[in-house]
Amino acid sequence: MDLIKQTIGLAMQNVEEGGRPFATVIARNGEIIAQSPNQVAQTQDPTAHAEILAIRQACKKLGRESLHDCEIYILASPCPMCLGALYYCSPKQVIYLTTREEYAPYYRDDRHYFELETFYDEFARPISERRLPMVHAGHHDALKVYQRWQRLNPR
Repeated sequence: MDLIKQTIGLAMQNVEEGGRPFATVIARNGEIIAQSPNQVAQTQDPTAHAEILAIRQACKKLGRESLHDCEIYILASPCPMCLGALYYCSPKQVIYLTTREEYAPYYRDDRHYFELETFYDEFARPISERRLPMVHAGHHDALKVYQRWQRLNPR
């Protein structure tokens, strides 16, 4: 099976059905173990990106959180959320088929605090200078959760 064509076809089908132009296919040894189009528009869930949904499926199917022996095919270079998820699942390789610069004339994803063109600059700023209002409400009991985890999970 041509995994690149499968990824493109899945994204095109999603567009035809009213969804956004993104899709992910995850394969191990050339066999598809999970795939998903972007489902944000259909579910009104801003985290329902194709990469996130396909990673969830693959990890559930394999019974583990690591995709170290898998290749992940994505239609476009990943957004920051998906990039983080890709790092966390640590696949053998990620193959992306277009870049943001290539698809920018045809598709724009902008939110109140988020535009792909400026996000990485925003992310690099100190928290107090970011557009998204964030307040650190430190509480001494919060660390107890991590201390308990450490006691239950010694190295």
